[in-house]
Amino acid sequence: MHKDTSPQRGKSTRRGLFTGLASAAAIVAAAGGLVAAASLAPQPAGSRALPAALAVVPAGSSVGVCPGPARLLEGTEAGTDPQFSPESATARSAVSGAVISAPGGVMPASRLSALGGATAVEIATGGPQASGTAGPQELKAGVIEQQAVDAASVLSADAREGQQASAAALMKYSATDGDLQGSAAANCQQPSNDVWLAGASTTLGRTSVLTLSNASTTPATVSLELYGSKGQIQAPGSRGLLVAPGSTRSIVLAGLAPGEAQLSVHVRSAGGPVAAAIQQSVLRGLTPGGVDFISPGAAPAARQVMTGIDIQDGASIASLTGQKGYADAGPALQLTVPGQSDAVVEIKLFGRDGQKALPNGGVVTAKAGSVTEVSLVGVPAGHYTVAASSDVSFVAAARVTRGLKEDGPSDVAWAPAGVRLGSQHVVPVPQGGDRILVFGALEDRASISYSAITADGKIQAASTADIAGGTTTSIDVPEKVGESVVVGYVVSASGDAAYGALLLQQDGRDDISSIALMPAASGQEQVPVKLGY
Repeated sequence: MHKDTSPQRGKSTRRGLFTGLASAAAIVAAAGGLVAAASLAPQPAGSRALPAALAVVPAGSSVGVCPGPARLLEGTEAGTDPQFSPESATARSAVSGAVISAPGGVMPASRLSALGGATAVEIATGGPQASGTAGPQELKAGVIEQQAVDAASVLSADAREGQQASAAALMKYSATDGDLQGSAAANCQQPSNDVWLAGASTTLGRTSVLTLSNASTTPATVSLELYGSKGQIQAPGSRGLLVAPGSTRSIVLAGLAPGEAQLSVHVRSAGGPVAAAIQQSVLRGLTPGGVDFISPGAAPAARQVMTGIDIQDGASIASLTGQKGYADAGPALQLTVPGQSDAVVEIKLFGRDGQKALPNGGVVTAKAGSVTEVSLVGVPAGHYTVAASSDVSFVAAARVTRGLKEDGPSDVAWAPAGVRLGSQHVVPVPQGGDRILVFGALEDRASISYSAITADGKIQAASTADIAGGTTTSIDVPEKVGESVVVGYVVSASGDAAYGALLLQQDGRDDISSIALMPAASGQEQVPVKLGY
């Protein structure tokens, strides 16, 4: 075959190669230009990244569900559903509360009702919007003074001008005879879909009855998570508990977790929110050991604070708790760690004169998934604030006891972890016995303003307590201001973190209750709303 090697042929080949390369370069350049142009061109509306809009959620009504009276178990059906015996002849249960007006004295529509809806007390019917008067405008209050109740009840107050009403109530039970003699008090709580209760016990002589109240119009399906000293408890029958609208369901915890000296309960509800409380009572042989309503405390967090901790003489308590069956007759702190990591918890105890040393040191390891108890026996007598902190979230509550005689009746109360005080907390104060406001400040100084609410609906001039950091202050509540009975307080705080509680005691008796102050009312909230598909 003849091969063409002429110079003309070589030139043609090289020319074709250069032409092809130039064409390819032009195509690439054109493509790059198109890409650049596309990146600079306005994007279609559907592909833009837009920030989430904030939607205003109107403030809802203030709702507080009060537990019913304490009742003695008579028997059970199917292990957990209780039957109750009649109350003792001296048992009394009453609700006390207050609703604060808007500036200018206009009261929100408010009432105390049975859980099923029937009105027991009409506090206020509401009124026209307040006129825009310049300058400070006086507040007034609608009060509930010792309203007798025989079942769960509901305090409700309508929102006004985008602001949730400032309102609160508590139920107090007392009896001077029978197995449930003593005093028990609990805040009327806002229903929730997720709450924690710490301090129950199901050992011999201890009775714990969980009550679930549904004040909504939607059925609630409740599941319980149970934590004991040896870990989480898998209990058949603890899931899918139906609570119908306008009803209360009671569950004997010994049917789910028998023989537990320390028991915490995590209540989760799907559908309607519920109010949860545990009626806890102690009977040592034939000797009553107290009754209490265990209320929900703060959600799991890295720091928990409890105040209103009343401690009696350390030597006398140590002698009593050393007796058989009296190990839980002294003050203690319980820590529940719901996660999978142990919590190293630092505990600080603040009294009137500053921080006090704990008998066994101030650092403990709380096991994951279980309840750990820390004794406070040996601490000098007085009122205290307990602050516990860790790098792992946990739940906490403190046991408060009263009574030093082995053969005499005593009482018990649980102080749940509380919220930091802000502005305009309403604190109902029931009648009778000693009523003591207890405030604790942590690291630095705090200022507490407290104004008495009297039965005539007036909010009296404010007093101020200046609290040094790391101390606890107690303020006795007078029976009257002027000629009118004190039925509550409006409390506000400024400065460093401060916490508050109401201690209730009885002259000549070893009754005690410790009630953490409820959160203040909230206004409108803004929540991010993302649109997509």
